[in-house]
Amino acid sequence: MANYDEIAARLRTAYAGPTIAPLREGLEPTDVEGAYAVQTINTQFWEAQGRRIVGRKAGLTAKAVQAQLGVDQPDFGALFDDMRVADGGTLDPAKTLQPKAEAEIAFVLGADLLDPGTTVEQVAAAVATVHAAIEIVDSRIADWKITFADTVADNGSSAFFVLADEGLPLAGLDLEGAAMEMDVGGKTASTGVGAAALGNPLNAAAWLAQTLASRGEPLKAGDILLAGALGPMVALTPGDLVHARIAGIGECSFTYKG
Repeated sequence: MANYDEIAARLRTAYAGPTIAPLREGLEPTDVEGAYAVQTINTQFWEAQGRRIVGRKAGLTAKAVQAQLGVDQPDFGALFDDMRVADGGTLDPAKTLQPKAEAEIAFVLGADLLDPGTTVEQVAAAVATVHAAIEIVDSRIADWKITFADTVADNGSSAFFVLADEGLPLAGLDLEGAAMEMDVGGKTASTGVGAAALGNPLNAAAWLAQTLASRGEPLKAGDILLAGALGPMVALTPGDLVHARIAGIGECSFTYKG
């Protein structure tokens, strides 16, 4: 079995390409503890290099995405400041390997969530604003042939994200019933609803708050929280304009070009 530091280094190197083989020889597909150990090594490495964590992502919260990837439970990854793409901005294809886009509901927190027993109600009380978002996921594993351990070790298969400039207060919003449409290249490529994220994006947020607090890495005021995809992810082609609309929440976009 390869050690965790070696696996972490292989993943970091793969960001520049080419992709690498699945991590089967070092991580069993269901090795949750080992996979998060690898993720933590890289998170700490990047922080030491000066990258700044601005939030977290909950992943694999939609049954459609779980089915695409062959997994059956959520995961999480770190969001760094240099992963943010401006709403209406561009993402250079040279910075990605095999990217896919997915539309999400995001929260910006106005209070810390320190309790491993954090409830949905406590999360709701801590939310400052609710935003439409697009996550651009990517995998350093060749052909997306990933297990749960692969994607966890690979920082939740994260890459970049777009957050709508305009956010709304949570009160009165129908998160569960919010309909999502995402256009890619001028055509509707993915549809879904807020309930896809563990029944309600607040449920996904509570799971994330509980999980991180129990690890001694709680969510803090100001953090951006991506609550998970509302529909299937869509592969990107250079030149694509990606535009997500979430009814009652807002919209955001970016163009995949150099």
